[in-house]
Amino acid sequence: MSGHRRLSGRIVVATHNPGKLVEMRELLAPFGIEAVSAGELGLAEPDETGTTYAENAAIKAHAAARASGLPALADDSGIAVEALDGAPGLFSARWAGKPADFAAAMARIDRELARRGVTEPERRRAHFVSALVLAWPDGHEELFEGRVHGRLVAPRGERGFGYDPMFQPDGYALTFGEMSSEEKHGIDWSAALPAPLSHRARAFLDLARSCLPERR
Repeated sequence: MSGHRRLSGRIVVATHNPGKLVEMRELLAPFGIEAVSAGELGLAEPDETGTTYAENAAIKAHAAARASGLPALADDSGIAVEALDGAPGLFSARWAGKPADFAAAMARIDRELARRGVTEPERRRAHFVSALVLAWPDGHEELFEGRVHGRLVAPRGERGFGYDPMFQPDGYALTFGEMSSEEKHGIDWSAALPAPLSHRARAFLDLARSCLPERR
């Protein structure tokens, strides 16, 4: 990858996940970028055969860029539980099944922790990881990654999506499931040094600085 490439105009968000699409549109909106999803375009979901978040994000972004003829942005993310040796990790979505049932996936995490005798709050450490890949039809790509650390609690809140209700980031009393999208992103664009909170927002801030036009 030789230098950063600037993005303008229309982009495909390579996801069929409604919650993820909402977050990406919210993050892109201040930059005047029009976002359409792979689901809205009827694009097929490629097999995610990568062994890292970055590889899976690249697979999705390049597939959408080739199929649409537009730049495409893909996120691959997951939650890693320290006491479960990093599981579910890359398989976070698979733990929820199809159709996705994240209440069941969160209950499975609790069962797995109980099976290992992990009951103390201080041992329920976890972190979210996000890899964002921006790909163009000619094969050029940009990669940005972010993570946020915290602990697992009894699920609280109806906001967010996925494992958000059981994740309480370090230094905060609320779970991601209790936070508004603005609180979860945590980006103050007016600040000289914005300090994003969520894993996706942290990766996005680096992407914005490198590849997006000036905010409107």
